[in-house]
Amino acid sequence: MPATASSPARTAAPAPPAAVPALWLALLATPTAVGANAPTLILPAMGSDLGVSTATVTWLVTTFAWGMAVGTPLMAGFLRLRGAAATLRWSTALVLAGTLTASLSPWLPLLLAGRAAQAFGGAGLIAVAMNLAAGAPRRMGVISSGFGVLGACGPLAGQLLASEVSWRLSLALSALSLLAVPAVHRYVRGAPRPAGETFDGRGAALLLAFASALVLLPMAPLPAIAAALPSAALLARHLRHRPDGFLPAVLVRSRAFLTAAGVALTLSTSYFTLLFAVPRLMQDRSAWSTGAVGTGQLVALLTGAALSWLLAAASPRLGRPAVYATLLGLGALAATAAATASAPALLLGAAALAVLAATGSNAILSGYAAGTAPAAQRPAAIGVFVLFYQLGGALGPAAAALLVPA
Repeated sequence: MPATASSPARTAAPAPPAAVPALWLALLATPTAVGANAPTLILPAMGSDLGVSTATVTWLVTTFAWGMAVGTPLMAGFLRLRGAAATLRWSTALVLAGTLTASLSPWLPLLLAGRAAQAFGGAGLIAVAMNLAAGAPRRMGVISSGFGVLGACGPLAGQLLASEVSWRLSLALSALSLLAVPAVHRYVRGAPRPAGETFDGRGAALLLAFASALVLLPMAPLPAIAAALPSAALLARHLRHRPDGFLPAVLVRSRAFLTAAGVALTLSTSYFTLLFAVPRLMQDRSAWSTGAVGTGQLVALLTGAALSWLLAAASPRLGRPAVYATLLGLGALAATAAATASAPALLLGAAALAVLAATGSNAILSGYAAGTAPAAQRPAAIGVFVLFYQLGGALGPAAAALLVPA
């Protein structure tokens, strides 16, 4: 789309380094999933220690997911503006500051601030990793299956750390990403910074306001809708004046992008709902102990995550219609099994199918989404796509708290 008077012409973004090994990219991105899922089984203990209800302490999970959702496009915009090396440095600082705050603060509001900082930093590391891997389904599959594997380990790791040391240590697990920063930085430090970029602050603020309102939907539907509608209207108006801004208009007008993002949001919300709901359902419907539930969920989620890599690797041969049908079918089967099954094995099967569908959608559909944008706007396309996916991480735990009260 031609540039307008208020939108200067863009120059093509420099190609990212192609030599970064996929395992370094996976280590850079995936520990954030451990930090996100670590509180799954220990929310009651955290609430008791902090003197608040389980429903209130769930805000630690929702805040982290909100930070990931809004931080991903914001850090993707920063990446487009300043390059990968600067994004790595700023993200590292945010993760360190957030981890120290979350690990040491005795007050819930400060804990929430620390979790938000961790999430913003983790979003920056993920944005770097996904942009360095973009265009290679197998490399994206390694990252996405890594999300599933480490996310699967999160609940049990959090429970073990809480029982043996302290639940606060479980909030520091996402800092494991920093182990990969020096190696990845060696590959990107010499890359030229993008030229000709300007930051669309108004577009960023409107998109983040809209996303934040959506996060509040399960807890406060009427205020959330009251905030979302004007934000959406103002954002649509802004797109007419700044089509190449923070949210490229080409994405909003692309049926292919909206389909990929919408399916990812649906499957992600279902997965994160079941991630928090299945342990409670198993304890209600069976005699399994908390430790047995955590171990069973770990096996189920690891199985689904491993299968998601195979699905991502096979996706170029399947074709898009078959990929969409497979992902949606798996997601529907997972939700149906969780709603109707009583046997623990079937509930764990629902969790496995949910992570397979969600992680597979992240790996495959992110490539579809990136392909809908010109090369210079692909970081923005990936960032907005991941915003949709991470919104599920914010909506899911809240939905689980409403559907299956502790």
